[in-house]
Amino acid sequence: MSTTGNVLAGQVAVVTGAGRGIGAAIAATLSQLGASVVVSGRTPAHLEQTVGSISQAGNQAESVPCDVTSAHSVQNLAEHVQKKYRRLDILVNNAGIGGFSSPLHQLPLEDWDGILNTNLRGVFYTIRALAPLMIQARSGHIINISSLAGKNALPNGAAYAASKWGLNGLSYSVAEELRAHNIRVAVICPGSTNTDLSPHAGKNPSRMLQPDDVAHVVQMLVTQSPQSFASEVLLRPTMKP
Repeated sequence: MSTTGNVLAGQVAVVTGAGRGIGAAIAATLSQLGASVVVSGRTPAHLEQTVGSISQAGNQAESVPCDVTSAHSVQNLAEHVQKKYRRLDILVNNAGIGGFSSPLHQLPLEDWDGILNTNLRGVFYTIRALAPLMIQARSGHIINISSLAGKNALPNGAAYAASKWGLNGLSYSVAEELRAHNIRVAVICPGSTNTDLSPHAGKNPSRMLQPDDVAHVVQMLVTQSPQSFASEVLLRPTMKP
């Protein structure tokens, strides 16, 4: 992806689920724009790969392992950001897991808990822990990576769809809560994306969205003019895969 210079120089970004896929692409894009990026996720080896790639490009990033399903882990992340940077300009909630293999009445209880705790509760934890830094500065962007499954029916993926419908409702509501603090909360709903999150049997990967496509939308959101507020982006492949 081409860059537009150091338009985010001096800013600090946190990206969850940044070890690979969409999160890694978003972290790379924000760093190319000049931000110092904190990449977080549950697998340190994946995070180090993301940081290594960003560093090789001459940009700034560090890894801070974090499990968004743990309020304690998220609070540790927030305390690290507060202590080291004393500011936060961009929070991208990308961490998520899928679940597309069974009808709801056959879904194991632990699968329901895992999906909802990661995709929805985790966003509550990060906003609760990190939004105060933005409120203090009266500025910031919170971008939640949802899915078109949060807009449409998804047979055999009801728990995943529920988590994303919930994430959309959370995003719209928090956006209204934080507008008075000059904080913009947006949600991105991508369609079929070429990542490891879910199986794509029978689909052509070259026609699917790529992680950089989602990262490009994040770039657009964090560089929009101060008086505008794009609160939701539905992102689809040009051709059905």
